[in-house]
Amino acid sequence: MHFEPYPFEKLNVLLQNIIPNKNYTPSVLTIGEPQFQTPQFIQEALCEHAPLLKKYPKTTGEASLREAMRTFVQKRFSVTLDDAQIIPTFGTREVLFNFPQFLLFDKENPVMAYTNPFYQIYEGAAIATRSEVIHINLDAQNNFKPTLSKEELKRADLIIINFPNNPTAATLTLQELGEWVKLALQYDFVLLNDECYSEIYTQSAPPSLLEAAQHIGNSDFKNILVINSISKRSCAPGLRSGFIAGDATILEEYMKYRTYVGCASPLPLQAAAAAAWSDEAHVASSRDKYKENFQIAHEILGTEIPEATFYIWLYVGDALAFTKKLYEAYNVKVLPGEFLARQDRQGQNPGVGYVRIALVESAEMTRDALTRIKECLGE
Repeated sequence: MHFEPYPFEKLNVLLQNIIPNKNYTPSVLTIGEPQFQTPQFIQEALCEHAPLLKKYPKTTGEASLREAMRTFVQKRFSVTLDDAQIIPTFGTREVLFNFPQFLLFDKENPVMAYTNPFYQIYEGAAIATRSEVIHINLDAQNNFKPTLSKEELKRADLIIINFPNNPTAATLTLQELGEWVKLALQYDFVLLNDECYSEIYTQSAPPSLLEAAQHIGNSDFKNILVINSISKRSCAPGLRSGFIAGDATILEEYMKYRTYVGCASPLPLQAAAAAAWSDEAHVASSRDKYKENFQIAHEILGTEIPEATFYIWLYVGDALAFTKKLYEAYNVKVLPGEFLARQDRQGQNPGVGYVRIALVESAEMTRDALTRIKECLGE
């Protein structure tokens, strides 16, 4: 198997011979990792349950964690799940990599489609399953909304979409998600929405694909799955707590597969995660911080305030040259968009010309870094 280097590795290569301007404090706006403290009550839950390290965790997850996750889904999306419709996972990266391997194992010539640009684990799963890939380009011409031809829909076995979207910050309405649910039923493919940014929004809460399935009458979520995580919402990526939810028929067999994978979460982490999933006040506080950062970006760069995520997808022209210049002259790191995307069959890379800026720092640090970016753009 041959896997592409991660975007951050490519960035390191791009900048390796550049000496940054030491007159500025280094600013790294590349990775989608919240830089705020994990709330104290989550840390306390982790410490309190540390003695449980002496026990093996169950692959199915503890009842308390499953209940916390189901309650979150019910309160947030008005979707009631039974125990067979949700599986706790060790974050979402592992499930995005191994679920396609489970699902497509018996397919002779599997076909995966996913949004482009994308979280690189989608590509890793395609490589591991020897899948043919259909890139669903997101660009300014289609308003960063996903579309596929009838022929592509017929051929696809698994389609992964990601809304709210990393890196473009685009969202889909309940109606738009509902149309995708209809397509999954009509063309009989499995549709998975990566919803890890669903709780980082600036105004209205974005809908879930589960919500859309229920809305159009697919109450059993046939062919429909979602994943979600506390990494962004709770400033706790180290807890590695996520879930996959939806079609119980698919999840029943996937649960058996997971017993062999060996990725059960340690019990202290599960206890802390259950506390995080059960509380909304700390999530609202995080949203306020990211919204303030977006307002600062609007003030300094004139960018629109997106509906969700904590990313700015900024068009700068020659993104590679801009990234190098910004680092050398202003000691700020951003991520070229083309590192997050691939050329499609027509040779188009929808990330070319863009940089992704992660607004995950304090308002003060964000203002300082964005001011430097503005100065660089003005040169």
